[in-house]
Amino acid sequence: MNTHQDPQPVEPPPGLAEELRISIARLSRRLRSVSATEGTGPHGSPRQPRLTISQHAALAALERHRAMTPRELADHEKVQPPSMTRVIAALEEQGLVERSPHPTDGRQVVLRVTQRGVDLLREERRRKEAWLSRRLSELTPREREILRQAAPILDRLSKS
Repeated sequence: MNTHQDPQPVEPPPGLAEELRISIARLSRRLRSVSATEGTGPHGSPRQPRLTISQHAALAALERHRAMTPRELADHEKVQPPSMTRVIAALEEQGLVERSPHPTDGRQVVLRVTQRGVDLLREERRRKEAWLSRRLSELTPREREILRQAAPILDRLSKS
């Protein structure tokens, strides 16, 4: 007889799911608006192109994975290939992604992020993290510690 049993799930407090959904959506929207602000990039250079959420996600996935076929990218982003074809075309048009022949399958191409794409992602992350750091500095040390403890939990939720 198995004496070890998994603990029974405990119902979360009423309203917690709704509060988290609203707060996370609002924070996500706010972070997206930080990346879409007008102005200039580093050292007064022209602002990098604006990206849709789908374009940004695809570009970031390509950066993380180094290289992917269009089909792999579509599967990774859980979109239909025709939708990904449009995303890739827009990224290529902006000089953020480049194609090269597949090393073993002449019918395929491999997509990679260009240096311009890497620079764009780096600058967007820098701006978002700077904005978030300013907001975090307005919190109490206890509030920041609570968020530090919550971060891995939120990450685990995002991957489930």
